[in-house]
Amino acid sequence: MILLACAVEAELRFWNDREGVDKLVTGIGPVEASCAVTAALARGRYRLVVNAGLAGAFNGAAIIGDGVAVADDSIELGLEDGLPLPIPPAMQVVEKARSDAQLVAALRAKGFPALRGVTVSSVTSSETTARRLGERGAQVESMEGFAVLRAAERAGVPALELRGISNRCGDRARSGWDFTAGVCGLQRIVAALFEVLVSRDTTPT
Repeated sequence: MILLACAVEAELRFWNDREGVDKLVTGIGPVEASCAVTAALARGRYRLVVNAGLAGAFNGAAIIGDGVAVADDSIELGLEDGLPLPIPPAMQVVEKARSDAQLVAALRAKGFPALRGVTVSSVTSSETTARRLGERGAQVESMEGFAVLRAAERAGVPALELRGISNRCGDRARSGWDFTAGVCGLQRIVAALFEVLVSRDTTPT
């Protein structure tokens, strides 16, 4: 079974139910996403978790309407000034989670970019914040990506984050927000993923 998770129903409005795939609407934000996916993984046996939704792109990383794979996703866990948390030496802060590398490579081979993500609790709406996150290496921004990838990682289940680009990150007046274009981009890359999965399932070993 595959778990296909989105934040809101409208992001996957193109999806037609199919055998072997459970769709899960998690709710918005990293807490809702991690709780919902963790609960689903505790109830069922899944071979793959796919987090599919919309994202904003930082300057030059992608254009509105693109579909992209997120190779890795980070979340900010530190002090406001950018310094690390002052924790005991034996402890480790996990602030990055990764998509399944083989699936990312397969989607790249189909022409989809593989980008670096950042998960936020507040949508970026200023050029100052966009510049700061971009300087940290972020190329796309979502509110659930890290949470879903990390929940799957903790459960020992491969996961993949897919995004349709709906806006430019930064000043909202210049964001070009287009939900429909983002969904179209997401639809293309989700379809490509399932072409890859079907091909693998039917390839003789």
